[in-house]
Amino acid sequence: MLPNEMNAQSNVTPQSAGVGAPGYRRLAKPQPFHWSVRRELWENRSIYVAPVLVAIVVLFGFLVSTIGLPERRREVLLLDTAKTRAAIEVPYNMAAIMLILTAFVVGVFYCLDALYGERRDRSILFWKSLPVSDRTTLLSKATIPLVVLPLVTFAIIVVTQLVMMLWTSALLISHGMSPASTWTYIPLFRNSFSLLYGLAAIALWHAPIYGWALLVSGWARRATFLWAVLPFLAIAFFERITFGTSHFGSMLKDRLMGFAPKAFAFNMHSIDCPQLTPGSYLSSPGLWLGLIVAAVFMAIAIRLRRYRGPL
Repeated sequence: MLPNEMNAQSNVTPQSAGVGAPGYRRLAKPQPFHWSVRRELWENRSIYVAPVLVAIVVLFGFLVSTIGLPERRREVLLLDTAKTRAAIEVPYNMAAIMLILTAFVVGVFYCLDALYGERRDRSILFWKSLPVSDRTTLLSKATIPLVVLPLVTFAIIVVTQLVMMLWTSALLISHGMSPASTWTYIPLFRNSFSLLYGLAAIALWHAPIYGWALLVSGWARRATFLWAVLPFLAIAFFERITFGTSHFGSMLKDRLMGFAPKAFAFNMHSIDCPQLTPGSYLSSPGLWLGLIVAAVFMAIAIRLRRYRGPL
């Protein structure tokens, strides 16, 4: 081959050769949102470490509580169906509640440090130098408490409850009893569906709380937790001593726990307690008002990050 031919051939790039040409390789499109979420998971291991540690503590406590379980199970099986199911479900419900509370606490503290931390350690200068918009960054951070944490919590709760059921079954079999009562009164598949629905309902209901925490994280220069909590306590205290009412406190309580009566119907005398009521939940004005407030907080947080520098 002549030198001129070699030079001409070497100048042909995959782009100039065309899509169908040999050696053509399509460049992967950048995925800033995907990698931003993965960055949050890499930098914040408490997202999954804290729930796992709580699950281990719960399992240890359950292991201790199973001393004398066969005798208690014989007594429980003599009750009516609804009471038997309620008694058998108690440790499993408590385990789920503990892990859900842990996820909420982890989500709040994660949001409080999400923007403040990168300003404190001055890493915001590096992250702003990347071709990732402030909106993408904030949305990736909001995805952690709204999507990632519920999914992580769901997986950990299911595994925890499965281990509890297997241990209970082994214990009952070792005492000559059938483990059927455990698997009958705790339908794992149906409970898992209800759990996933409940975690989604909780995450959406708490969206304005996470949005407020992100806003404070992007604005405060120190003590983000105090700045996030004290204004609400001050308003509630002022209303109470000035007007003798507690409407603001009731509103805060509803924002923390008001999802339950809207997402579920509780009938303690029914074997299907609680029942899912997604229609009532999705038609609740409190849900949509909260999402609007969360969107406003997020928009302010995006603007704050655009103009805020390191501390």
